[in-house]
Amino acid sequence: MRLILASSSPRRREILGLLGIEFEVVEPQFDETLTADRSARDEVLEFALGKAQSVAREKPESIVIASDTLILLNGIKIGKPEDAVDAKRILRALAGKTHRIFTSVALLDGTGGPGLRIVEEVSVTMRAFTDAEIERYLSFNESLDKAGAYSIQGEGRALIEAIEGDYLAAVGLPLKPIAEYLGSRGISFPLNVEKLDAEKSFRNWGEF
Repeated sequence: MRLILASSSPRRREILGLLGIEFEVVEPQFDETLTADRSARDEVLEFALGKAQSVAREKPESIVIASDTLILLNGIKIGKPEDAVDAKRILRALAGKTHRIFTSVALLDGTGGPGLRIVEEVSVTMRAFTDAEIERYLSFNESLDKAGAYSIQGEGRALIEAIEGDYLAAVGLPLKPIAEYLGSRGISFPLNVEKLDAEKSFRNWGEF
């Protein structure tokens, strides 16, 4: 079976790579525009589906996996910052508060399977960090392509007090449901995902 990750994200590529199986990476052609009339859960799934469809149209008879991530703080959806000034604004809003991360998976199976559409929710509590800490963090240049303007597995880890939920979903790709689906389609892989979940937490992930 031809497996394709519809993504431009190095993080998602690395997470899927943990399975130890071959896959292609194709950048999707899809415009993510936040709207006011859809819930974060619906919107993040719609974005993942749009990404998957944009690749599946060109790659029939393949399994195409796409994902998207949004943050919800006090009922307000937060995506990627527009620039460094916007990143600072977002980080100030997150400081000392708990927000929710919604990460979706849309898997389109052109080989005859039912496909998969899911949304994982993770709760993240940030430390009450200062403006000086924000400036220091922004100097690492890892904010602009991240929903919420911070990287959980990068230097942004120091801004976090606690995470409740699937760490890999918070980073950008829930691996367990994908692994379960691929297994149901007869695709085998060496990684024990259950063991990985049990042994890892956000504080002991250095890199994938």
